[in-house]
Amino acid sequence: MGGGAVVNQGTTAAYSHLIDPNRKWYNNKRIIFLNLWILLLLITSSTNGYDGSMMNGLQSLDQWENFFNNPTGGRLGLLNAIQNIGSLAAYPISPYLADLLGRRKAIFIGASIMCVATALQTAAQSVGMFIGARFLIGFGLTFAAGAAPLLVTEISYPKYRAQLTSTYNSLWYSGAIIAAWTTFGSFKIQSTWAWRLPSLLQGLPSILQVFLIFFVPESPRWLVSKNRPDEALKILAYYHADGNEDDPLVKYEFEEIKAAIELDRQIESTVGWKTLFATPGNRKRMRIIIAIAFFSQWSGNGLVSYYLNKVFDTIGITDPTIQLLINGILQIWNLAWALFASSLVDKAGRRLLFMVSIAGMIVFFTMQTACSAVYANTGNKSAAHAVIAFIFLYYASYDLAFTPLIVSYSVEILPYQIRAKGFTVFNFAISLSLIFNQYINPIALKKIAWKYYIVYVVWLVFEGIFCYLFVVETKNRTLEETAALFDGEDAVEQLAAVALQTDAEKLKDEKTSDSFHEEIKV
Repeated sequence: MGGGAVVNQGTTAAYSHLIDPNRKWYNNKRIIFLNLWILLLLITSSTNGYDGSMMNGLQSLDQWENFFNNPTGGRLGLLNAIQNIGSLAAYPISPYLADLLGRRKAIFIGASIMCVATALQTAAQSVGMFIGARFLIGFGLTFAAGAAPLLVTEISYPKYRAQLTSTYNSLWYSGAIIAAWTTFGSFKIQSTWAWRLPSLLQGLPSILQVFLIFFVPESPRWLVSKNRPDEALKILAYYHADGNEDDPLVKYEFEEIKAAIELDRQIESTVGWKTLFATPGNRKRMRIIIAIAFFSQWSGNGLVSYYLNKVFDTIGITDPTIQLLINGILQIWNLAWALFASSLVDKAGRRLLFMVSIAGMIVFFTMQTACSAVYANTGNKSAAHAVIAFIFLYYASYDLAFTPLIVSYSVEILPYQIRAKGFTVFNFAISLSLIFNQYINPIALKKIAWKYYIVYVVWLVFEGIFCYLFVVETKNRTLEETAALFDGEDAVEQLAAVALQTDAEKLKDEKTSDSFHEEIKV
């Protein structure tokens, strides 16, 4: 696709020349504080990761199994899936909270519900109470998780936006690590506190957000959309330029945000759910977003994420201590690879990471399937150990793209006016895919064991073909320029014109200043 010169050349032509080279995240007090507030938003993903890993670990605890009468099949599927059913109930409301009340208030409401829900889960006296609490966890988490990544990408210092937004989903594993090692440490407690303690700790990130969220700056894009441009300019200036509202970078960001939001308003006078599919550009966005949402859960990872103990059972590893230990080590491995990939998003590019990730998953999941078959047919323990090794290698491949990029790529290709609704569709697709996984996976594993892996091998090949055909490279662009890529030549050129106009004004000011100093010398 063609476009204005400024946009086509990415960061180099768009805004990198406006960034003060001495203004780094580690030597600028205000950027440090901004990143600390962003960290408060990033832990929303940790809460989600904690839940998945905690449920994985609880299934290896005899105390949990006995208290809830050894749930299996559909009942076990419901215990895992109910959180996503709660999410489904919240999706119709979530984007309106983020767009009408603001990103911060939406996070506050979600975190408050999470605090209540985790208290109920910890105090559960029956399987019905436990299921009800997990429904509320999914309901509240949706409000927080629907707004937090939007706010991250909308307030980040431009140079670090892609890495920070990619880190959001990568920190899923930080929660998973805490949950895995908490359940490993508590499984020797000979009471219900073996599972109540992990349930209680799940509420800590939400408690922090309830008390601190209103110290986080609101999205300048949301403020501009609500006709509060002065507040937006002050936030951009305070955190991106040490309070200087005349800083070239701040002026560029501010003018581009205003231009992009005004352009969206001209294109769509009213923005509803139909808008997501009303234009060729939006349909292209939604095709990619919905696809990668399903890919992120249907790549075979759902087997390990929620039913690792069942996978271990198929290869003869039944000792709860060994299961919990491997789960804890796996989460640390995943976090390391995901953070490494997050640092590469603007260097390697999104498209390359997706393709390398899928190629690796195909190879290692196929090998995992083959070794599982060998163990099932011969009982060879070396084959069982190889399965564990290939699980780790498979996840290294998965974490190159489908951990860091699925959230950051989705939010950056959506223009502001439909960002909250489009991201809600992404989360809705994730929940649908998870519900399918959580009901079907345990049943399929029980019925056909390792043969079920073959389905995922075939599906991974399809994922590779789709991503090769449809994923668009977006590295080294501003948030507005990335979104405009999908709307054709005119949209890109209009944003390019804003950049050129800002540069022209800057050059004019510099010439005026030079002339003034020359006159003084004379």
